[in-house]
Amino acid sequence: MTISVFELFRVGIGPSSSHTVGPMRAARAFTESLASDPRAHEVRRVRVHLHGSLGATGVGHGTVAAVILGLIGAQPHTVDPDAIPSVLADIAESGSLALFGGVPIDFEPNRDVLLHPDTTLPGHPNGMQFEALDALGREILVARSYSVGGGFVVDEADLDAPSDADHTSVPFPYRSANELVAMCIESGHSISTLKLANERAARPEADIRHQLLELWQAMRDCVSRGLRVEGELPGGLGVKRRAGALHRALAAHSDDPLAALDWVNLFALAVNEENAAGGRVVTAPTNGAAGIVPAVLHYYTRFVPGADDDGVVDFLLAAGAVGALFKMNASISGAEVGCQGEVGSACAMAAAGLAQVMGGTPWQVENAAEIALEHNLGLTCDPIGGLVQVPCIERNAMAAMKAINASRLALHGDGTHLVSLDQAIATMRDTGRDMHEKYKETARGGLAVTFRSAAAAVPVPVNFVEC
Repeated sequence: MTISVFELFRVGIGPSSSHTVGPMRAARAFTESLASDPRAHEVRRVRVHLHGSLGATGVGHGTVAAVILGLIGAQPHTVDPDAIPSVLADIAESGSLALFGGVPIDFEPNRDVLLHPDTTLPGHPNGMQFEALDALGREILVARSYSVGGGFVVDEADLDAPSDADHTSVPFPYRSANELVAMCIESGHSISTLKLANERAARPEADIRHQLLELWQAMRDCVSRGLRVEGELPGGLGVKRRAGALHRALAAHSDDPLAALDWVNLFALAVNEENAAGGRVVTAPTNGAAGIVPAVLHYYTRFVPGADDDGVVDFLLAAGAVGALFKMNASISGAEVGCQGEVGSACAMAAAGLAQVMGGTPWQVENAAEIALEHNLGLTCDPIGGLVQVPCIERNAMAAMKAINASRLALHGDGTHLVSLDQAIATMRDTGRDMHEKYKETARGGLAVTFRSAAAAVPVPVNFVEC
């Protein structure tokens, strides 16, 4: 099994890859299976159960809307974010929807999408059960799926092998960072060219380059939209968009010696404000951490002399090579290991990508990723109001800075270091297992609770999204 760079970087919509993108894909997959069932014509009702973290933050993370859209055939990379509100309003008003590949059925969101925050299915904290029923309420088809982070979806029968994993035979089948670096040293490849060799097993090199540059364009488009739109983010917290105002301030003042840091902040804020608003983003490797890789990649193209498209491709390949290690050996799901699995992995990927294009050796690239991850260990996922806004948006900006610094620290060394990336990933995995469930994307611990308690003591009305 290998993880393609195109599974770690994919176009979707906000606010969450595990809670929005994955559930939408799972719902569509269920309707596709249903369409081939000999009793499909008897379906009169579909019921969806969202368990664990999906149930706890399913409103603020857009999960309810995502499964409804998936049932009618929407896909994360093609759905029009601007059209979603009217589509959902039409379904709610009519009390019906047309299943993808099927017939119209009665459908009431409050009745047919059920939240179970206190029960977790056995495979993963992000569990879903889909049920197709006939006119008498008898089951025609029942399926369980798990959204395991980054938009990856796993059926219950395939829990040990994510359905999105690429089973193509590759020339360099590494499963650890040590194996990856050793293969680079033995073959003479850099980390990016070794990853390219693996990707060529599935598609031509010209297509790989073209698709990676398309992803880069999607990242740039996301930043551009984030700079244009202002006002408050949806959800009731009253969080203001800041990217537009910061952009005007930076454009007006160019004599600050630390301005490059402000630009990195700007790029990350723009992406994650778009994500929080349900806009189109590139998972990198998740939506909650979608601003880190684009921010560091923008830093490379804007501030590094000689930056070009070849460097962008190498950056994304090296980042993808490292990201695969997290997916294979730990997790990128905040609901499973906390935010260290999302922001921590993205920070490590961005650090590796930057070290690669700055001329780092394989050992220096591995070291950059390790430094970045080591200083995100233990990071909890405690979104206020169940929304991907606070602390998520600023957290991406902070991690983008951390990735740049990790890369610089590694490049000033010779690649030797005490703690390996493999050990840091194993530590992240074990820390996630030990972490209390309330700190893993449930909005029931940390800032989510402290803020709510403090706000309740102040006589100022705050409109929270109940989870």
